[in-house]
Amino acid sequence: MPYYLLQATYSPEAWSGMIKNPQNRLDAVRPVIEKLGGKVEGGWLAFGEHDIVLVCQMPNNVSAAAFSMAASSGGAVKAVKTTPLMTIDEAMEAMRKASGAGYRPPS
Repeated sequence: MPYYLLQATYSPEAWSGMIKNPQNRLDAVRPVIEKLGGKVEGGWLAFGEHDIVLVCQMPNNVSAAAFSMAASSGGAVKAVKTTPLMTIDEAMEAMRKASGAGYRPPS
């Protein structure tokens, strides 16, 4: 099953709610991802452009997009970024395929 990196930025209202009532949002997200056929590998709060980082497995791009859409539509996040990930083995396979693809750079 493909891996995805999900990064989200909470809205000020969401932060306000979580400060008043601290909660582990991974507990709320996990059942949604599982309902879409996925599995949460791990989640972290982060400093910087995104507030939460999540690595999960999803059956396909459609399911990953569905989760991003569902999360965005709730209003608690003001930005969601979904990045497909490749395992090292998949990357090695891609490199082998690239070596025989016959691409020639412009001359």
